[in-house]
Amino acid sequence: SSAARLRFRPENGMKVLAMGRITVFPRDGAYQLYCSDVTPDGVGDLYVAFEQLKRKLSSEGLFDAQYKKPLPPFPHRIAIITSGAGAAIMDMLRILGKRYPLSKVVILPVRVQGAEAPAEIAGAIRYANKYQIADVIITGRGGGSIEDLWAFNDERVARAIFASEIPVISAVGHEPDVTIADFVADVRAATPSNGAEIAVPEQADVRALLLSLENRLGQAERKRLDALASRLNELSARPVLQSPTGFLQNRRLDVDRLSDRLNAAEKHLLLAKRQEYVRLVSSLEAMSPLKVLARGFSVATDASGAILRDAKAVAPGDSVHIRLEHGALDCRVEHQSEVQ
Repeated sequence: SSAARLRFRPENGMKVLAMGRITVFPRDGAYQLYCSDVTPDGVGDLYVAFEQLKRKLSSEGLFDAQYKKPLPPFPHRIAIITSGAGAAIMDMLRILGKRYPLSKVVILPVRVQGAEAPAEIAGAIRYANKYQIADVIITGRGGGSIEDLWAFNDERVARAIFASEIPVISAVGHEPDVTIADFVADVRAATPSNGAEIAVPEQADVRALLLSLENRLGQAERKRLDALASRLNELSARPVLQSPTGFLQNRRLDVDRLSDRLNAAEKHLLLAKRQEYVRLVSSLEAMSPLKVLARGFSVATDASGAILRDAKAVAPGDSVHIRLEHGALDCRVEHQSEVQ
């Protein structure tokens, strides 16, 4: 039961101050020490517990930057998990109302000191996530001793912050104070007031940004209108809009030029075809049998119309048709002879 109350885990080789009572067995001369409390030698037990939990959670990756979630730039709802009666809540409400009054603030009051505090803080974080009551969570308290801030060094609170789907800002104590919650949270604030400043933008900065965007939008729109006006002037200055009949006249001239080019191309093509025709006719005439007849030759055919190339192809008494340059003769074969 005494060991269960320790806030750190004893390790082999650790030097400690042990307090308790001594009993003696007279028969054996044996002494026993019953420890009721153990304190690390040279440092407090809370410091040792802090370092042990820090090493444990760090080895599990709960502090890794890859798990840090970005804060929303313009949160609609902010959940504050802290004491409902402390000075910290009043400072945060004042700063949030001054910097960004558009945000709705939801307060989840919890105890921030004592044995019950860690469970209440962790439960409030889980509640905010379950019902998605906010876009960002601020949890913390004002300054105090390490014992006062110990609820934010509790493993339950650390794991609840890590499991939160809503970004969490840890705002515990004063600037030098560091807790386990600061390492696990998505963003660490030096103080509760600083946490409120981090959670929301400054309304003056938002106004300046909106004014800048308005000016840029106006300039872009004026530039677009100027470009459209310039385009309109350019189009209105074109001949087709200045004088539609002149535009039609220009198109008519273009049609005439195209017509002349087509006619010239047609004539050139016809001339080339005609010359090709004459060349082919000349070639055919050069090969024509009629040209042979014009030189004094004749063509003889038998009764069937076959051309005679050999005198032996006919016999005396056969009819022969002879074609001359001018006219034809129907003859009868009287005799055959060999040409020497």
